[in-house]
Amino acid sequence: MMSLASWYIRHNFSKGDKKRDAGLTTPADVVRYDDISYGRDPKWNLLDVYRPKDAEGKLPVIISVHGGGWVYGTKEVYQFYCMSLAQRGFAVVNFNYRLSPEHRYPVQLQDTDAAFKWVLEHEEEYGFDTRNLFGVGDSAGGQLLSMYCAILADPSLGEKFHLTVPEKQFSAVALNCGMYDQKTPEKKDSNNLLISDILGKGWTEEDLDTMRSAKVIKEGFPPAFVMSATGDFLREQVDILVPILEKHHIDHEVKIYGSEDNVLGHVFHVNVKSDDARVCNGEECAFFRKYIL
Repeated sequence: MMSLASWYIRHNFSKGDKKRDAGLTTPADVVRYDDISYGRDPKWNLLDVYRPKDAEGKLPVIISVHGGGWVYGTKEVYQFYCMSLAQRGFAVVNFNYRLSPEHRYPVQLQDTDAAFKWVLEHEEEYGFDTRNLFGVGDSAGGQLLSMYCAILADPSLGEKFHLTVPEKQFSAVALNCGMYDQKTPEKKDSNNLLISDILGKGWTEEDLDTMRSAKVIKEGFPPAFVMSATGDFLREQVDILVPILEKHHIDHEVKIYGSEDNVLGHVFHVNVKSDDARVCNGEECAFFRKYIL
């Protein structure tokens, strides 16, 4: 049964996202391939591929891991954001993953692995240059992407998640308004209800550790563009992540968008109508281009 915390996220996030994207349509300069199966679940293991319409041959790839607190979100919610990345010269893979509480973590991580492997297996069909693989992860997607990158860097970590990962790594990633070190919630805290939906009511501190990507990042983690905003409720997570990247000499760039006069909220960059989003997304793609072979 879903808690009030998860219901609130699904109800309010959905209402806000519909308002954000009202009136948007597929850009004329983008070609899209929709509802492609990448796994066993016929409802959730679906993805879209977007490419610039006039582009020929193989393109560098961006895999998007959407946000939504592990309990909300679909590729439809992220389609316009992902197509805006395709307009910048990338093939973009936008995938659904199974959500809690109907499906407990780490199924979201397992689906991320399945989508990553699907890209490697379909490079010829969709024109993917798999020498140049990039990832964007927002909010909960930032946790999933950062944890998956840590596993790719140290495949032995995959055992606790029942993953056997390929010998491949992202060329660089963008971690946007993400959660990298889950705090242990108080018993009466609404976050405790959310964690119970994600991990199960009998969750332990050891279970929560499986979500703390900051604790397992080390050498081999890809270059990272770490982004937050002045009004982001996860702003302090940047201060947790960056010292770890510095400790392990991982190339990174940090940006906090907005100001006192222009307060930007959590995952503001998904709103493609926003000038601030266009600046942020352009700078992230410019970061990726530095690592293209």
